[in-house]
Amino acid sequence: QVQLVESGGGLVQTGGSLRLSCTASGGTFSAYKMAWFRQAPGKERMFVAAISALGSVTYYEDSMKGRSSVSRDNAKNTVYLQMNSLKPEDTAVYYCAAGPRSTSVTRTRTTDFTSWGQGTQVTVSS
Repeated sequence: QVQLVESGGGLVQTGGSLRLSCTASGGTFSAYKMAWFRQAPGKERMFVAAISALGSVTYYEDSMKGRSSVSRDNAKNTVYLQMNSLKPEDTAVYYCAAGPRSTSVTRTRTTDFTSWGQGTQVTVSS
């Protein structure tokens, strides 16, 4: 299985932007669809965005549509999440995940993904 490491989290003010990165190793990156999830304290891990193995198809959770953009660079084994117009309710630990390329990007349950990163904290101050 591929190993994933996230980076790019931090503290940002309301309305600010962040770009998260997730770099994969130990596998064939283009064999996986990739996704971002987030988990706020005391809450379940929730889907944010997904991208197909070759990057041609993306899918977003409704609250992130228009405020975020997921992309990938298969040559760099990296997936990105650009987040804009951040709100305090976006505060969470953000995780990237890898799942089989054979499944649709619209399959967004946590059990649809086989590898997870350790997470990166995003804090949005009001």
